[in-house]
Amino acid sequence: MAITAVLGAQWGDEGKGKIVDYLATDSDMVIRFQGGDNAGHTVINEYGEFRLHLIPSGIFNPDTSCLIGTGVVVNPISLVNEMNSLAGAHVGLDRLMVADRAHLVMPYHVALDRAEESFRKSKIGTTMRGIGPAYADKVGRFGIQVFDSLDQDYFAERVRVNVERVNLILSELYGAEALSADDVLDQVWPALKAVRPHVVDCYAEVRKAMGRGDRILLEGQLGAMRDLDWGAYPYVTSSNPIAGGASVGAGIPPALITRVVGVVKAYSTCVGEGPMPTELNDEMGERLRRVGGEYGATTGRPRRCGWFDAVAVRYSSGLSGFTDIAVTKLDVMGGIERLKMATAYRVNTRDGEVIRDTPPPPALMGHVTPIYEEHEGWCSDISNVRSSADLPAPAMAYLRRIEELCGARIGLVSVGPRREQTFSAH
Repeated sequence: MAITAVLGAQWGDEGKGKIVDYLATDSDMVIRFQGGDNAGHTVINEYGEFRLHLIPSGIFNPDTSCLIGTGVVVNPISLVNEMNSLAGAHVGLDRLMVADRAHLVMPYHVALDRAEESFRKSKIGTTMRGIGPAYADKVGRFGIQVFDSLDQDYFAERVRVNVERVNLILSELYGAEALSADDVLDQVWPALKAVRPHVVDCYAEVRKAMGRGDRILLEGQLGAMRDLDWGAYPYVTSSNPIAGGASVGAGIPPALITRVVGVVKAYSTCVGEGPMPTELNDEMGERLRRVGGEYGATTGRPRRCGWFDAVAVRYSSGLSGFTDIAVTKLDVMGGIERLKMATAYRVNTRDGEVIRDTPPPPALMGHVTPIYEEHEGWCSDISNVRSSADLPAPAMAYLRRIEELCGARIGLVSVGPRREQTFSAH
């Protein structure tokens, strides 16, 4: 039995969907273990181009079962839209499973998300998908699990109680319009009926897979710098996209995870607010955005771009114990004469103190200057390269330096968006 976790090592949008799609060809089960439909995983293969927000990226492999795990918060309307999109492209859904213990994102969560973000003086940059309020309800014991929707009367009563509570918050605290419980039920019930055939006992399914010795792939959303506990709080997501979160969200003992793949871009990107030390607000930043197609898969917002931040990735590796790294979008760096990567931060408010291993709290991170080292670039187009042996020498030197700085070997390299543009680094 081999269990592999695929995690984001930066701020999210690193290309995890592509790596999961690639690794799923040798996997029996893929489990999405946290997050909601607030971020998308872009996959391009023989079926077409897709942006998956809830369904695991292994769905395109006909021999792989795909489970939306207990740690995920599920918007049933978004899920059904995604299912319909895949079915329209003739992608089979008979292997799709939804954990009965996963929590639901309801229309009142979306309303709360909008009201709360509007209320904030300092914006978080939420996608307004209701993810934070859904996780808050989960922790506050107001949440509704997928299993609760199997009994229509029980589910309806839970919704009415929650809408009554939420309306007090919306109207009294935020001055927003109250919701109708009947309208909420009318919106979600058709979607829940469509999802019902896919609902399973998550614990039992995972135990059966492990008992068979299945090869299991755990798919994370966003990246370590957005982790609720270890990221750049409060500019974080509401779950844990690190290896510990993979164990909890999938229901797998941590000692059984045999491989941890940290996915990184050859540069850095970020969507939303909060500090990003290597951000480039200049021609080079715009060049990375343009060539890399850096626009959010969920919102379409332009991503903030900058040089590779080894401090953040080294920190992520320490948190999750990366066994190897997958480097994506190496092709985007082609044609840049001199490349930079940040090896440390200088803290401007602390007499130039140098930080190498742990990104400081956000209040301090906004007052750091990256310490860069320069590397020789390469001018050739590497998008047709299919072996590390055929990479230009400066590209290989750049990858080896990432290994040295981040403390983990590079296992995979990607030089384009398609599955066949990924290859082993050794």
